[in-house]
Amino acid sequence: MDHLEGTEMSRVAFVLALVIAVSGTLPAGAAESANLGRLFFTPERRLSLERQRTHHVQQAQALQGTTMSLDGVVYRSSGKSTVWINQHAQNENDARRTGVSAKLSPRDPGRALIAPGEDTPADLKVGEAVNRATGERNTRLGGGQVLTPVPPSRNPR
Repeated sequence: MDHLEGTEMSRVAFVLALVIAVSGTLPAGAAESANLGRLFFTPERRLSLERQRTHHVQQAQALQGTTMSLDGVVYRSSGKSTVWINQHAQNENDARRTGVSAKLSPRDPGRALIAPGEDTPADLKVGEAVNRATGERNTRLGGGQVLTPVPPSRNPR
């Protein structure tokens, strides 16, 4: 065995000893959570999620704060959609649960009419926010702008 092979074996032995030493110091809960399982949650959390799913239990998400923002819109091929209002996902049937209805614009996919309960509805573009008390709009760009490059023409001349 030459010197390089001996050095490589020493490194492997060192790393193996280090792994064994560290794994022996892990608490039992950490070793249990190392087994990732379904959705990367603990067994108790997975059981709680399963109960919620089978009994159709959903947490109420009332719109809080003075600012209302449209953070994103996803249209699925099935025709259903999801909108993100104040960083909370909402499907088209969630208005009773959340108290906020969102009507998507068929002509402009990045726009929605959001009506929080009895408040005045606001027509927002994705990324836009409105102060519910004053009606003041904010693009949240801080005076900046977003530029989209125009792709070169694909038609040969």
